[in-house]
Amino acid sequence: MDHPNPVIRLRNPWRSAHPWIFQKLVEKPAQRPKPGSIVDIVGVDGAWVGRGFYNGHSRIALRILETDPDVAVDQSWFARRIAAAVALRRDLLRLDEVSNAWRVVHSEGDGLSGLVVDRYDDLLVLEFFSAGMFRHREWIYEALREQFPGCRFHASADEHVQKQESFDFRGTEPAEPAIITEHGIRFRADPAGAHKTGFFADQRDNREWLSRHVAGKRVLDLCCNTGGFGVYAAARGAAEVTGIDIDEAVLEIARGNAKLNAAAGGVKPRFVQADIFPWLRDAAARGEQYDVVVLDPAKMTRDRDQVIPALKKYLDMNKLALGVAAPGALFATFSCTGLVSEDEFLGMLRRAAFYSGREVQVLKVSGAGPDHPFLAHVPESRYLKAVFCRVA
Repeated sequence: MDHPNPVIRLRNPWRSAHPWIFQKLVEKPAQRPKPGSIVDIVGVDGAWVGRGFYNGHSRIALRILETDPDVAVDQSWFARRIAAAVALRRDLLRLDEVSNAWRVVHSEGDGLSGLVVDRYDDLLVLEFFSAGMFRHREWIYEALREQFPGCRFHASADEHVQKQESFDFRGTEPAEPAIITEHGIRFRADPAGAHKTGFFADQRDNREWLSRHVAGKRVLDLCCNTGGFGVYAAARGAAEVTGIDIDEAVLEIARGNAKLNAAAGGVKPRFVQADIFPWLRDAAARGEQYDVVVLDPAKMTRDRDQVIPALKKYLDMNKLALGVAAPGALFATFSCTGLVSEDEFLGMLRRAAFYSGREVQVLKVSGAGPDHPFLAHVPESRYLKAVFCRVA
């Protein structure tokens, strides 16, 4: 390499394949590189460990990107790695045959720690989770342009990430929404007006599976956001569809999504602005019962110390949701809280069934679509838990 990278030495032996190395294991260099700088990493004995991002301000001090000492992490490295991620989606998964909306880069799952990219037709939505990816964003943009000629960008980073990683980014100018199609259903993806990426592409296969079991049924879509499950249900022949969410802004998008699919026939979904807790209590008091109940709440916590309170909240909402499920109903419940494991989520569901006096028969346990891969040795990239049940 023409310009040697700064060298960062570890305090203790490193025998893990995980790409994250935490601050307490890293010697503080005499001259600290800027957050997100590319560095070479050596062990306590001076042996080569890898090459990646350094951030002396972050709990994750090092993010290993490359373990071959002969391979530079430069602009061409980013181009190759992003091309490989796109090839996985296009050539192996053949996602273009299903949708023009899919995850292009899934952070550690694609060897690009700290970067998420979603595609919505010609609009690419980027989210930076590390100072390194933010610092080298122009390389990333250029690599994406090679794969998606003529694409538009919308980029952002959560405030808590910017504080943890020590960088400032106000985000790009709001992009115009994109109209996407998946399994023949159309949606408006609006990263400036709804969820930070504009649409939950991770639920694509779960929406399709559930929609094949709703014909003639009464469907309740709780925490419906922009109407994904409800719009699918209406287009697939449900007799009645009700969506509940506390955010009126996303409900306006949901109503627009229902109109986009009006030509497909089916009922017109009813979207209601409400807190699901009092709404469900009132519905149960009225004796309301639904044949299909979907519960897909937002992430409950990013703090390990708040996992138990998060599980308690999941328990409360699942108990209430089971209370309006008709005998034999299909119940789909989800968690996108990465800190809650699948075993913990299933344990919560068991308790919710017990306390609500219902028998829950688990039919299918799933997660995000295959465009959200995770490495076996980096389970942190796996976050979505999906459980489909029959309620006796």
